[in-house]
Amino acid sequence: MPAGTVEVDLGNRVVTVPVGGLYDRFRMDTDLDEVARDPRVSGVEFFRRLPKTEVDAPFGPTLTPNFYYRVSTARLVMLAPTRAIRTRLPAELAPLELVPGIGLVSAMFFRYDVCDIDFYTEAAIAVAVRPARHRGPGFIDLAAALRFKDVYSYVLSLPVSSEIAQVRGHDGYGFPKWVTGIDVDVDRRRTEVRVSNDAGGVDVALSAPTPRQRTHGSGQCVTPSTSYTTMGDAWYSTLSQTHVLSTGAAYLPRNVNLEIGQGHLASDLRTLRPIRTVQFEVMAEAQVALHMPVPFSIH
Repeated sequence: MPAGTVEVDLGNRVVTVPVGGLYDRFRMDTDLDEVARDPRVSGVEFFRRLPKTEVDAPFGPTLTPNFYYRVSTARLVMLAPTRAIRTRLPAELAPLELVPGIGLVSAMFFRYDVCDIDFYTEAAIAVAVRPARHRGPGFIDLAAALRFKDVYSYVLSLPVSSEIAQVRGHDGYGFPKWVTGIDVDVDRRRTEVRVSNDAGGVDVALSAPTPRQRTHGSGQCVTPSTSYTTMGDAWYSTLSQTHVLSTGAAYLPRNVNLEIGQGHLASDLRTLRPIRTVQFEVMAEAQVALHMPVPFSIH
């Protein structure tokens, strides 16, 4: 066991977490007053309005939502042929199309500086999909997604940098997670990302100037997103609420360097055959409430 860590049980799995960290001390029932004293956290008012409830998860009893008190993210939105996207989607889901034959895919990177399960980083390759069971015109779903008012996705790969995030995400949410080295550094000047492959080389890397940031007051901008996953033969939907505090975007960016190396993320991205990047969005500061998945009748 690495120095400065303690073992904890998650169902039939044992993982290590930092000694004295939030999970070691609070087991998801984090003292918000203590978090508010952390200089990295702008405030906790968003979380005081979201009571936690206890649920039985596959890894044992837990409290939901999982709170992320200081988050930074980077996202590339790319155009890709619908034909390529459909090869990676379950038959029950339909891609969200910008125009007939062209869908939207994303490469996303996350840094969670302060959260209920302690610091970790994460990367994702995801496909924008239409809301399941939605029979209305596709342009309505597209308009909602482009305004970031209600985004639906199917995740192809979601590596993380910590054991507890891998176990909770895989066993409890059904996400395709594994542990690897992920460096995500975001500030108001520059965004740098490197995801390592199994051999220590580059899976995916990103380097770009951070788009000019716009600051939002507490509670002014909260965006929901929903991910669909399967566990066993059942479908689940997972709600994530993002409390945006500082964000900016560049459209049709020319100064974004995306390196697609060798690894799981790179392979997933290549199979989607992205055509070009249409948006580079960075949230230099945000907060997130991630709810446990709920069963969903997708047909």
